[in-house]
Amino acid sequence: MTPQTPVNKSDAAPKTKSTDTRNTGPGRLLIAVYAVFAISATARAGYQILTKFSEAPLAYLLSAFAALVYVVATVSLAKAGRTWFKVSVAAVLVELVGVVVVGALSIFDSVSFPHETVWSLFGRGYAFIPLLLPILGLVWLYRRRPAPKA
Repeated sequence: MTPQTPVNKSDAAPKTKSTDTRNTGPGRLLIAVYAVFAISATARAGYQILTKFSEAPLAYLLSAFAALVYVVATVSLAKAGRTWFKVSVAAVLVELVGVVVVGALSIFDSVSFPHETVWSLFGRGYAFIPLLLPILGLVWLYRRRPAPKA
């Protein structure tokens, strides 16, 4: 009977760094901020729609849409894989376009926006974070894009 040397399982398979994940390092902070925005935008939109929808239906529906975008971005940023990467890019791009379009409309067509949305005035009610967040998100996604298929 020969003595067996213990096998270290970490030596059996070489560790590879996966760039298909976006939930590491600064990505965790980004996901946390998106989660906070998802929760706050959902709560705000829900309250506005339930209590005073007739006062500004467009603004409140846009707040609900923003909440949905933040939820999708949060979930997709936390998941690994190419498909989730594409969903993340789409969600963050929709967010950026939404912030810019709604921000501009809320300045130039204030009659349609008698009450603020999450994206009104480029996110002024949220310290302009809604304008900065998709830019940071796109930078992070670019840095963590999946390697091309072989």
